[in-house]
Amino acid sequence: MNTEQSKLFGQYNLRGNHLQNRIAMAPMTRSRTIGEEVVTPLAAEYYGQRATAGLIITEGSPISKVGRGYSMTPGIYTPEQIEGWKKVTDEVHAKGGKIFIQLWHVGRRSHSLIAGEQPHAPSSLKVTDRVYGPLQEGGFGMIETELPKAMTLEDIKNTQQDFVQAAKNAIEAGFDGVELHGAHGYLIDSFLRLHANERTDQYGGSKENRMRFLLETITAVTEAIGGEKTAIRLSPHVAEGAAAHDPEIIDLTYEILKALEPLNLAYIHFSENISNYQEVPDSFRTKVRAVYNGPIMVAGKLTKAKAEAILAKKQADLVAFGQPFIFNPDLVQRMKNNWPLNEGRADAHSTFYGGGAEGYTDYPFYQ
Repeated sequence: MNTEQSKLFGQYNLRGNHLQNRIAMAPMTRSRTIGEEVVTPLAAEYYGQRATAGLIITEGSPISKVGRGYSMTPGIYTPEQIEGWKKVTDEVHAKGGKIFIQLWHVGRRSHSLIAGEQPHAPSSLKVTDRVYGPLQEGGFGMIETELPKAMTLEDIKNTQQDFVQAAKNAIEAGFDGVELHGAHGYLIDSFLRLHANERTDQYGGSKENRMRFLLETITAVTEAIGGEKTAIRLSPHVAEGAAAHDPEIIDLTYEILKALEPLNLAYIHFSENISNYQEVPDSFRTKVRAVYNGPIMVAGKLTKAKAEAILAKKQADLVAFGQPFIFNPDLVQRMKNNWPLNEGRADAHSTFYGGGAEGYTDYPFYQ
């Protein structure tokens, strides 16, 4: 094993969380719930199968009913949901793994049939998008998003409190920490973007104002559960809901990182190479390291070789894999031993959202 490989598979101390390797399982929506959006009992097996990842980040878990944008996504805002997640964390910990939950508010990427009311957003600007929800003819499928309402200051304060309460609920459920979803055009990300935020109050306009919702929210979460248990996902090189990329988002990201530095967060998670994306230049990664000293995670269609190169250049401390973890519950062992990877069935995408064990817990371990 060469030095680059040993870094990928070597242990890592993540703010006191001792990870068995630097490979993370990226958050992936699977839309499998029971009752009132409680995580399915199968989830304990699903995540437990993958507990050899250094860190698991769960599928996005809505922090409130109005924060929901996809049907059958397991929440973290009711006692029943907390109890459901406890089975997951118990199983992962029993297998020696570590697990963070991703806290999710989708903002305008929703519909009242899913959220229970008009979706919330910084401004009343519709995004051209389709989300997984109830169909008029019955069943579930992709439906067009609705025009959102511009959040009042009271809405903003309530949503920040929802994030804090969800973080507390996550710790009660046994999670090792939380990752705020601040990427992909969801609520936190939309406050940052010029095309989604036309506010004229303290939450819009200048860079400082557009950063305010993110910074206030994550600061409140760190005060509730600790910076070492709090992370955030960002996607400055991904444009969701706009044809053109935001001309200010890269500089804004540097300013966010400078402001986050004193919070001693668990990590910053950059999501890359999906949807409408730009290639990430080395100059960005170099500047990130110059302005931010905390742990960095990178995700986005990585291969083992790309992941090793990023670690070798010290551009990140952790690397996350998404779909390969769906198809390969033993992804870490396969990579470590150079065993072939499952590529998934021909109809794999049809089992990503909804359903039961098929395409969820029935992918084979290497024989």
